[in-house]
Amino acid sequence: MQPILKDKTILVAGASQGLGYAIAQASALEGANVFIGSRDEDKLKTSSMLIAKKSGANVGYGVLDVTQPKSIKTWVKTALEQFGSFDGLVVNAGGPPAGMFNTLSDDDWQAAFELSLMGAVRLIREVLPTMQKASKGSIITITSVSVKEPIDMLLLSNVFRSGVTSLAKSLSRNLASYNIRINNILPGRIDTERVNHLDSLIAEDKGISISEVRSSFQEQIPLSRYGKPEELGNLAAFLLSDRASFITGTTIPVDGGMLKTTW
Repeated sequence: MQPILKDKTILVAGASQGLGYAIAQASALEGANVFIGSRDEDKLKTSSMLIAKKSGANVGYGVLDVTQPKSIKTWVKTALEQFGSFDGLVVNAGGPPAGMFNTLSDDDWQAAFELSLMGAVRLIREVLPTMQKASKGSIITITSVSVKEPIDMLLLSNVFRSGVTSLAKSLSRNLASYNIRINNILPGRIDTERVNHLDSLIAEDKGISISEVRSSFQEQIPLSRYGKPEELGNLAAFLLSDRASFITGTTIPVDGGMLKTTW
């Protein structure tokens, strides 16, 4: 069977580790050329080599800070110079820090706004001229299950990632006439560096072990385990492909059934 992303080029932000890395690797294994970005150039170099070695794909990289408009412009321009065009974009970034309402300053709110919401706005805005000219493209935003069921310690994420989800839904209608699709993936408890960090914060706050924190979450997940990054990566690769050509404006949880809401 032919790889579902053969001859396509996919840009993946926040891809030196975690979910971004998993999406980049899944895309490469499905035949795509991949261009990855993050703030850490050393990690990017290592990650691009590992993905290329495992997949045999053409993998490029560029330093990317999604809070800086100039960095976004340079990253997209470099991808175009290297590959000539692109077919997909994955909007992804590390989440804002944990905190409750009375612990967060104006600077905390502004930083989260720039990272989570404006980072998505600027990345999408930068790729649209190329996609609109080609009359095709697929965009994925990576947010969180917190947009459906808010998480107590993650107020900044709850607020701004909900904004990204609304942005994706609005754009799915605006961009359909250009044959550009946009969908949103909601990670649940996926076994990544960020989730491990959040688990450690919960453990410290409650005075229990990290294993006890994980066990308590696993009890809330019908599949009784944390997800693997590659399980989310496989969904992303599908949504980026032409096999998902009639899917746009959707918000899909990858959470092992943890969410209780039906909407």
